[in-house]
Amino acid sequence: MSAGAMSQDLRDMLCALLDQGQSLLALFDPQDRLCHGNPAFFQAYGLVPGAGQPGWAALMRDCHRLGRGVLIEADDIEAWLEASLARRSRLRRTAAAVDFWDGRCFWIQESLSPEGWLLLQGSDISALRQERRGRVGDGAAQDACGELLDGMPQGRALQQLLQQRMASEDAWPLCVVALGLDGVPAPSQNVEPGPDDGPVRDLALRLQASTRREDACGRLGEREFLLILPTAGRGQARAIASRLLRRVLQREQGQGATHAAPSYTCSAGLVEARWSEPAADLLERALKALSLARQEGGNRLVDLDESDDGRPSP
Repeated sequence: MSAGAMSQDLRDMLCALLDQGQSLLALFDPQDRLCHGNPAFFQAYGLVPGAGQPGWAALMRDCHRLGRGVLIEADDIEAWLEASLARRSRLRRTAAAVDFWDGRCFWIQESLSPEGWLLLQGSDISALRQERRGRVGDGAAQDACGELLDGMPQGRALQQLLQQRMASEDAWPLCVVALGLDGVPAPSQNVEPGPDDGPVRDLALRLQASTRREDACGRLGEREFLLILPTAGRGQARAIASRLLRRVLQREQGQGATHAAPSYTCSAGLVEARWSEPAADLLERALKALSLARQEGGNRLVDLDESDDGRPSP
């Protein structure tokens, strides 16, 4: 039976089955108002029946303000919304793992119709994530991280990747974050981790876990990395970098840590790209910010805003 020939009874049955399922299901109209959500969606987002038709932006503000639903680790929720809404209205299909305040993780898929209707579907993948963490903790981290490090762009390839992102108008605003272990020499030509470089591997894994699917990362040196954050303003970029530093500090409290990793701290330097700026200059500014963070004692983030007096912003 074709979709066009489906009877009303079958449509009603399909809708009822979808509503009764454990997967999240929601429909937003072209004005981005919530027109329908199944009970699982309402429960996950902390909504109550009869909540009306809240807009998606208002829904995210409530999640951030009330500590429910989607876990949004952003100091500036309005900057986060501005970047998110730009992608939301442009991309026809998106899919990403999303953490929730209640500790669950959902694989969220969004499909945007040509008319502007957006369908959200979410599947609980918390068990899969825990299983993966267990495998990493049992010793698979070295192999996984080796592949990750081998696949990271560096040198000229990293500059070319960064320049490509900077050349795309869809990537702006764009920030980069230079990250590096504290108490180590400046970046060198050797980017191969040695047999005792557990912290390098641990940081690489945490960097991967902290990035969005549109982000990219590369190697700046033996113990330094670069995180490229397209469509992220300073506020959102600062939240992402701060979250990564917190995860490093929490690694010994059993939060997905690789138990064999020696203790270490890292610092981060954040800068925002400028129009027509060469990638090499942007990299130089990011390394300058990282250097300042280390000079201030390490284990910190420096957001370098040189638009006024050349000093890092607080």
